[in-house]
Amino acid sequence: MHDLDDVVRVIARTLDQDISKYDEHFLQKSVERRLGRIPYTSLASYLRRLSEDKTEAETFFRSLNITYSEFFRNRLTYAYLEQAILPRLIEKKEKDNYSELRIWSTSCAAGQEAYSLAILVEELVTRTGAEIPTRIFATDTSEADLEIARKGVYDTRAVGNVTLKHLNTYFSRQDGTYVVVSRLRERIDFSSYDLLDDGSWCPPASIFGDFDLVMCCNLLFYYRKDIREFILSKVIRCLKNDGYLVTGEVERVIVEQTAAFQTLMVPAAVFQRTNRRDLP
Repeated sequence: MHDLDDVVRVIARTLDQDISKYDEHFLQKSVERRLGRIPYTSLASYLRRLSEDKTEAETFFRSLNITYSEFFRNRLTYAYLEQAILPRLIEKKEKDNYSELRIWSTSCAAGQEAYSLAILVEELVTRTGAEIPTRIFATDTSEADLEIARKGVYDTRAVGNVTLKHLNTYFSRQDGTYVVVSRLRERIDFSSYDLLDDGSWCPPASIFGDFDLVMCCNLLFYYRKDIREFILSKVIRCLKNDGYLVTGEVERVIVEQTAAFQTLMVPAAVFQRTNRRDLP
């Protein structure tokens, strides 16, 4: 669309940032939301403001970088992980002489997803008595969110999806907040990494990728089709043969369009990597 092209050019000129990578529908909705918050503003006048007001341009740009997350955000998905996928992986690790279980949370925001996974792994390992070494690599581009994640301190509202049992076992109460216990924090490596970086195929902290499970939830639909394909190609390279990918439910159709994965769970979006030598 012509109007969106103008917005892309203004942001590139004002902030030296390329927002053309985003899906057109997402950009359009983002512009409309911003216009709705500024009374009596037309698109033409808003374009002028973006060009002349760097603060407004930065506000709009930040609105495109969605970092919202929750503990156990999709109950059906986490139930399937807990009851089927993670037990299967742990059993396989036992047969492989207790090799390391490796998980990547690709857009971890303030850490809720990574800690949710750590809780499930901890419970399963404790229940089965399997001493499986586990490393969860959690990445994001927001240093502010990563700092929150590393501290593992959340208010009452943030832990609304956490069961009382999990709160009592994996959190301590301090000054009205909930703090993740140290043994869970030690399982997770939080680091800065840009999924769109074309110079690497996995987070440097992981060294070689080789993940058993990759979480890429509620991210793909924000981007253009070619960017989605690039992200998925990176995930394919990082996953072990027969490794698992989890996305948001609305992104299931995006993944189903590639031959690299087979769907395991509907309506949840859980996939297994196809073991094919001709994949990238």
